[in-house]
Amino acid sequence: QVQLVESGGGSVQAGGSLRVSCVASEYTYNSICMAWFRQAPGKEREGVAKLATGGGSTYYYADSVKGRFTVSRDKAQNTLYLQMNSLKPEDTAMYYCAAAPLPCAGLGYLPEKFPYWGQGTQVTVSS
Repeated sequence: QVQLVESGGGSVQAGGSLRVSCVASEYTYNSICMAWFRQAPGKEREGVAKLATGGGSTYYYADSVKGRFTVSRDKAQNTLYLQMNSLKPEDTAMYYCAAAPLPCAGLGYLPEKFPYWGQGTQVTVSS
């Protein structure tokens, strides 16, 4: 069982930056997909970025955040990060960390493919 705890959300003006973090209780698997999702009120949960941790690191980004968001990890600290730059009001959402014991490539951004979730951290961007 992997437990995930997010932190680092907050409020920022448009154009600003935030970094959210996700500490995992353990990396149990040799190949695991870590991901960030977000959900705004009244909207479906959408995938933001994924990081394949098996072997080397492979990164995936949703088109809406490409060039603005960067996913990274500190393996020694079992921590996943999402650096968010040039934030826009439409980035306002609850941000969730998720994990799956499978390669990222076959998962898409389907929430049901990720069995492990954190509690979320709120990001609010004002115009």
